[in-house]
Amino acid sequence: MIAIAGGKGGCGKTTTTVALARSVASRTSRPVVGIDADWDMPDLHSLARVAPSLSATTGSVTAPNPATQIDKRGVTVLEAPTERDHPRPRPTFERIGRTLRDATARTLIDCSAGAGRDAAVPIDVATGVVLVSTGEPASLRDTAKTAAMAREVGTPILGAVLTRTDSVPKGTASLLGTERIVAVPDARRPLDSPAVRRVYDRLPALLDSQKR
Repeated sequence: MIAIAGGKGGCGKTTTTVALARSVASRTSRPVVGIDADWDMPDLHSLARVAPSLSATTGSVTAPNPATQIDKRGVTVLEAPTERDHPRPRPTFERIGRTLRDATARTLIDCSAGAGRDAAVPIDVATGVVLVSTGEPASLRDTAKTAAMAREVGTPILGAVLTRTDSVPKGTASLLGTERIVAVPDARRPLDSPAVRRVYDRLPALLDSQKR
């Protein structure tokens, strides 16, 4: 399970989750699952233009329904468990993780913004985290806090995505704690932009290189 996390809302976490899910699905025959863990703004299914297939509270995974798949590439979107419906989200994510590992699924978790408990739980359960930020100094500083939280709970930082920029600002690698950083150019509709897709298509290979 890979957590997609960042310090500020609107930095591109959900867009990165959808784009990376597309790219991973095009490279594997295994199921790909996107879990919406943004309790404040659960819009993964909306951005992916699909209906959410299952409540993550159940922790179960069935055969993907084409109506719930991103671009018909076999990516299934799970709704976030809510504090109201499930006051103990950590056991929920742990159960989902076990279920998905048994199904050999590749799993991406779209996390809440910031470094609070809502973001900490999925990051702690994940096997790795991809940091997302814009190139603005304030966004980078907030994402550095997310990176520090990941290190605190022992979750490896696999890489970072800087959105709406053509370059990586000097000092970003030391600030975020990773040399694996990609810059995603600005686009009015990033998920429909060929230039943006080309960048995200390089990301799975970058993340796989971290595992070796």
